Amino acid sequence: MNHHPSYLDGNVLAGPLGEVFAVDPTTAWRLCPSCQLPATMAQLHVYGPEPGLTARCPGCAAIALRVVAQPRYLWLQLGGAAGAFRFTLPSTAP
Repeated sequence: MNHHPSYLDGNVLAGPLGEVFAVDPTTAWRLCPSCQLPATMAQLHVYGPEPGLTARCPGCAAIALRVVAQPRYLWLQLGGAAGAFRFTLPSTAP
């Protein structure tokens, strides 16, 4: 019997990425460099939540991106081995 871990669809990325992007990120298209499968961000398989979210290709499970949210920052890594971008989140203080 094969055990497949539970995953969420890529729509779960709308919350954290919506903090730093002005457009809906879940509609963005990606062409997987490993298997050449075209898919929207909403179609990615997302695992998490701790320590962050890891989104994988629905065709070959290659890492598409990682997102880690902290109180003041959002970290975004594209692909499996690239450096990460750190975004400063808008202040919610009055």
